[in-house]
Amino acid sequence: MSAAQEQEPQLLKTPLHALHLELGARMVPFAGYSMPVQYPAGLMAEHHHTRNSAGLFDVSHMGQLRLVGPDAAAAFESLMPVDVIGLAPGKQRYGLLLTDEGTIIDDLMFVNRGDDLFVIVNGACKVGDLAHIQARIGQRCEVIPLPDRALLALQGPKAVDALARLVPGVQQLVFMTGGAFRWDSTELFVTRSGYTGEDGFEISLPGDRAEAFARALLAQPEVKPIGLGARNSLRLEAGLCLYGNDIDTTTTPVEAALTWAIQKVRRTGGARAGGFPGAERVLGQLDGTVPVERKRVGLVALERVPVREHTGLRDAAGQRIGEVTSGLLGPSVDQPVAMAYVAPAFAAAGTRIDAIVRGKPVPMEVRAMPFVPNRYHRG
Repeated sequence: MSAAQEQEPQLLKTPLHALHLELGARMVPFAGYSMPVQYPAGLMAEHHHTRNSAGLFDVSHMGQLRLVGPDAAAAFESLMPVDVIGLAPGKQRYGLLLTDEGTIIDDLMFVNRGDDLFVIVNGACKVGDLAHIQARIGQRCEVIPLPDRALLALQGPKAVDALARLVPGVQQLVFMTGGAFRWDSTELFVTRSGYTGEDGFEISLPGDRAEAFARALLAQPEVKPIGLGARNSLRLEAGLCLYGNDIDTTTTPVEAALTWAIQKVRRTGGARAGGFPGAERVLGQLDGTVPVERKRVGLVALERVPVREHTGLRDAAGQRIGEVTSGLLGPSVDQPVAMAYVAPAFAAAGTRIDAIVRGKPVPMEVRAMPFVPNRYHRG
């Protein structure tokens, strides 16, 4: 073994690692794991298959945990600007862990399961998130990591047909709800949600049963395996942030255009206003008393030139006004799309700006997101 190999950290493997190799996946390092970036069909085919039928994603690198105890909801609410206490049993919500400066440590999903809060955090952030949650609220509730569970996402308009054949009853769920189900004596926790803008489900199950369940799903005529490449293009077209690209500890929820995630009860004048880390800054930005230096926007290139992350943006006078955080040729929209942070004066839809690609200006226009209409099943 070479010195370089010895210094490389050993990549972790999900419970589906052998199946990915069997299916011919090209594996890449991601969030400390060996993950499939694409299968032999390729990114474009996988992207379109998910939009038109049903795609199966291995998202077992994500972190899963339970918060247990009578004070769990109030404790968790003290870490985020979202309404946790008011979330009804069986309902799921999007949340944001914040630093004391009001910037984003991670974005996450949580479900009130009645006897606990079930939380899913990003793979690259899970060790830090767990330590943060434990340090801040570990004395108020039990914080129980679930490292032995796998997580699969089945996304696309035909996901419900494929999953309901194996797990009758899942078709009763609507967007952002969850419930306990069984498959072949295996207990599953299923939510109707995902990261593609399509209808679909996320399924938490014991890691030692993940491969058998994945094979059962792949045996359904609608389902094909999908890698990280198409996951990225799908979520960008859907206007969904990727932690580490579009949001991080330099961005606030207001700058990131995630104010929809801050319920009225937690805002100025609300019954439980503030009381979360960085509340003064975040609520000040919401109320207009604290300046917002930049805003996340959607961009569409007016020439057929893909504009990648870290590309600089300039105004008509050649002044730098921002930077692209995610960008690619959108397979469904068939044009280059991007997310970026720009100075507030350039954030209005219809604004023209230039991306500087290999020294040349590429004209872009600010557009509303999502770039592809969401098709969540709201019942």
